[in-house]
Amino acid sequence: MQIKEITNYIESIAPLSYQESYDNAGLIIGNGLDETNEALITLDVTEPVIDEAIKLNFKLIIAHHPLIFNGIKKINSSTEIGRCLIKAIKNNIAVYAAHTNLDNVKGGVNGKICDKIGLTNCRILKPFNDKLRKLVVYTPAAYASQIQKAIFDAGGGCIGNYDSCGYSLEGKGTFRGNENTHPFIGEKNKLHTEKEIRLETIIPEVIKDKVISAIIKAHPYEEVAYDLYPLDLNYPLTGSGMTGELKELEEEENFLRRIKEIFHIKSIRHSSFLGKKIKKVAICGGSGSSLINQAIFSKADVFLTGDIKYHDFFRAENKIILADIGHYESEQYTKDLFYSLLIKKFPKFALRLSDINTNPVHYMI
Repeated sequence: MQIKEITNYIESIAPLSYQESYDNAGLIIGNGLDETNEALITLDVTEPVIDEAIKLNFKLIIAHHPLIFNGIKKINSSTEIGRCLIKAIKNNIAVYAAHTNLDNVKGGVNGKICDKIGLTNCRILKPFNDKLRKLVVYTPAAYASQIQKAIFDAGGGCIGNYDSCGYSLEGKGTFRGNENTHPFIGEKNKLHTEKEIRLETIIPEVIKDKVISAIIKAHPYEEVAYDLYPLDLNYPLTGSGMTGELKELEEEENFLRRIKEIFHIKSIRHSSFLGKKIKKVAICGGSGSSLINQAIFSKADVFLTGDIKYHDFFRAENKIILADIGHYESEQYTKDLFYSLLIKKFPKFALRLSDINTNPVHYMI
């Protein structure tokens, strides 16, 4: 199997266009055309992980955190990144990362955290608002159903839990083809008026090329008239963080102790307890301090994330409990997420979770 078959599938779930501007998701090292029968899954790419892949003779590493975040001026053995790059290239090991693009989809990293906690009614905490497009296409009336079906089959027309959402309006279209045309209806060099249908629907920006290709294939006209309009609307399937609700109210201390057990946390840093039971939970795997205001606005009782700074705890202002559960600890189940997504699609592809604990933070108890 070619590496690109694996990476293309991951990106169909978590498109690279959903990654944050600072990120570097995608194929970091390697050739997507190379063949492989197995992959090693890890949270971070470290030198011991590269050594593990070499020992196992695995030619693909799938990671959450990219090996390279910033520009590199030298590749030598004086840094761990340099040593990893040298070993991976020397041993023909491809390295792929799905980072904030996997964070920013509903069924991604944060969705996995919600599942582990047992949350229901889960929603994106801060949805993207620039990822949807209004699609308008004009078609002869007899072909309207065929073209609308092509749009829906390509993934267009989904709003929340509804699919096949669209609108149509009758009108008249005019056109005149020159000597180089082969009009489906009408004649060359003659103005033609045709009863047409204006079809409208909504599509995610990321699938626009797929949808337009489907329209052109289904449309009888030589030149297809269509429009795409940017929409200032929230896209509830993509964005940062998530919220969800506990099935039953929990005491604050009991809830954090349960979180401590689920995520194998040595200690939890948190703001003051508020003296009320917890129902709504906001979460963000990794570093989520930038979402504190959104968590408060969402009326969550507690916000779980990592890398909360000292002064950020003051922002709780007795409105919410802020709990730092650790960067690595909050994202550790991403390895399981990769495994479950890939094994369903490629049941005969060999997948192995790395045995290396890559957490750079240690605790003295």
